[in-house]
Amino acid sequence: MKIAIGCDHGGIVLKPTVKKVLENNGIDIIDMGCEDTKSVDYPDYALTVAEAVSKGEVDRGIILCGTGIGISIAANKVKGVRAAVCHDLFTAQMCAQHNDANILAMGGRVISEELAGQMVQVWLDTPFEGGRHNGRVAKISEIESKYFK
Repeated sequence: MKIAIGCDHGGIVLKPTVKKVLENNGIDIIDMGCEDTKSVDYPDYALTVAEAVSKGEVDRGIILCGTGIGISIAANKVKGVRAAVCHDLFTAQMCAQHNDANILAMGGRVISEELAGQMVQVWLDTPFEGGRHNGRVAKISEIESKYFK
């Protein structure tokens, strides 16, 4: 499995922990920045990760900003992306299990490094349930098709 990771200055605090969890799972990591706490614009990093997921260059993505909100909004503008901002283990599990989220978004100013690592592990370990959720995810794709030509 190959996962792209991107963050802004507000999410960089979580990046080392996230990368460690991915490495411990034998996952290939594509680090798309940023590299320090210098102020940068989160949409730039959301776009690079989201495009890599959308084009199939990576299997999934993880994006980090101060809250996870802005970076997830930007990522969700890319066709085929289902980025979910999560703040606890339950939402990390449900976004994988029910929504087949292909990008996990978290906030470095909202959650601890320990919780971020646990959330990444839960997200990785939780398979998409399918069943009744297939139709719901398909409806998301139908909405995309209406607005993304």
